Amino acid sequence: MSRLQPARGTADLLPDSMAKHRLVIEAARAASACYGFQEMATPIFEFSEVFSRPLGESSDIVTKENYSFADRGGEMLTLRPENTAGVVRAMISGGLTQSLPLKYFYAGPMFRYERPQKGRMRQFHQVGIEYLGPDDALADAEIIACGARFLAALGALDDCELHLNSLGDAQSRSAYRAALITYLESFVDQLSDDSKTRLAVNPLRILDSKDTGDRQILQNAPQLQDYLNDASKAHFADLTAALDAAGVSWVFDPLLVRGLDYYCHTAFEFVTTSLGAQGTVLGGGRYDGLAEMLGGPPVAGVGWAAGVERLAMLVETAKANSPKVAIITADDGARLAAFQLAEQLRDSGIEIDLPTSGAIGKKLKKAGKAGICVAVIIGSHELANNTVQLRNLEDGSQQEQPLDLADSNGLAAAIAKSLLAP
Repeated sequence: MSRLQPARGTADLLPDSMAKHRLVIEAARAASACYGFQEMATPIFEFSEVFSRPLGESSDIVTKENYSFADRGGEMLTLRPENTAGVVRAMISGGLTQSLPLKYFYAGPMFRYERPQKGRMRQFHQVGIEYLGPDDALADAEIIACGARFLAALGALDDCELHLNSLGDAQSRSAYRAALITYLESFVDQLSDDSKTRLAVNPLRILDSKDTGDRQILQNAPQLQDYLNDASKAHFADLTAALDAAGVSWVFDPLLVRGLDYYCHTAFEFVTTSLGAQGTVLGGGRYDGLAEMLGGPPVAGVGWAAGVERLAMLVETAKANSPKVAIITADDGARLAAFQLAEQLRDSGIEIDLPTSGAIGKKLKKAGKAGICVAVIIGSHELANNTVQLRNLEDGSQQEQPLDLADSNGLAAAIAKSLLAP
């Protein structure tokens, strides 16, 4: 290996990038807390069937994108490509179906083997919420409103458009599936290879095809909303009425089909034009059949996930956190005392940077560039006189302060006052 680089499709999150990631995650955490969602985490890898069952053996994720491997015991494991299946698995294996409803928030890395591009990585990060138990449209409206509140907190909502569709219940989708197959069979020779495979396994996925020829054929395809039964129509009407009441704007998108087998009724995406082709920043829907697919009892569910990398690209400013105070030694004779003082001030709740090498001038210059506000300068002269120099790195002013290593509270108070000074 001639040079060390991150593996293709991965990236190092250095402090400035991490600051934007943290801002996105904290905004999602705060928004979900407003709705009563509690944070949880699932393992990064699961038994492969946790994903292959609900995602569908024919899905692009399972057939092309999963990172799957056999461990030393011969068990087939998969790095999680998404987290909804893992959350529902946790509910079942944890015996939590007797404690419904459950509201969960999560944040963490996911893994898919696909061509890396702007906003799309092989190791990427998501935030998401899952609402388990209720099967009514108000639950759908609440999680969508939560997503809108999250995007608003990031300042991104005004650049997004909420696309909404109804996939109907099982009865509605069965009737539509038959009509769609009949229509598409007339064009089977013109379909892309992926769509030919999907036609035999899950024709609804063809609606989500990005192939130009497929899109042209779909222009005159039967529309799913024409096959919705009364119950499905009522669910969608209740949802849109609730969103209207909450002031959440939306547009109807009849071709919106979430790419996973377990969705029903509500499907939605928040889409922006600010990121080019990768326009979806948050999406989700209802998945009432997922728990049964995983071997559990019937449990309704609805949720969404959002890509942290994509949202971080919409965040204009976020700075890495730096300590506000540096302790600068003027000579080697003060190094031990400086270390002791740094620990005492940290005990007082003050974040301290203690550079251990370099000339005093270089250390002060570097502290200023890092955004540190105050420098405590200590050397052999100061130790002999039980003092330190307190320098304001923003205006260059400096004052002497008494030093008592047995009781540093007085110095801590002086530092706190300096930090609060305009």
